Amino acid sequence: MTQTTKMALAASLKKLMNKKTLDKITITDLTEDCEVNRQTFYYHFKDIYDLVEWIYLNEASKALGNERTYDTWQQGFFHLFEYALENKTFVINTYHSINRETLERFLYNEIYSLLRNVVEEKAVGVSIQEEDKDFIAHFYKYGFAGVVLDWIGKGMKANSEEIVQKLALLVQGNIPEAIERFSDIDSFYCVY
Repeated sequence: MTQTTKMALAASLKKLMNKKTLDKITITDLTEDCEVNRQTFYYHFKDIYDLVEWIYLNEASKALGNERTYDTWQQGFFHLFEYALENKTFVINTYHSINRETLERFLYNEIYSLLRNVVEEKAVGVSIQEEDKDFIAHFYKYGFAGVVLDWIGKGMKANSEEIVQKLALLVQGNIPEAIERFSDIDSFYCVY
């Protein structure tokens, strides 16, 4: 029942965001649309922004699925774009709200997780420190998230498939090369 109520509140929020900006939606608007009382809302969420975060974590995270390997990251990333397009009003409305930080944090976390798995996979058998793996994943995370945020900010008009293909061209071979370079640096420092 708890999950059903949360999903109903999420659906109500998305519905209301077709008519109002996120910053103009109140708890009363949500509870009336969802036909629950305020206490029910506060049982599940501390505020509307908590609900927004729950939506991203529970819906958009599923979009990436298990496609988090070097060979499949492109499909996972493309699914993230598909989710954004399917929920365009919600995503753009979040982007233009005072709660934009939730969207950014979600993107940074999901993209980092995807890229960290790719780095981990490509680092098998290579002597590289964990902090260097993190550094590589963080570096690419900021680039990827920046591209997505720019795409959202421009109204999601550019072809998302082309964006993923261009990202793939930039990354192809570069992550394994970066891992090797960091391994060489680590080896150099170990000698001294």
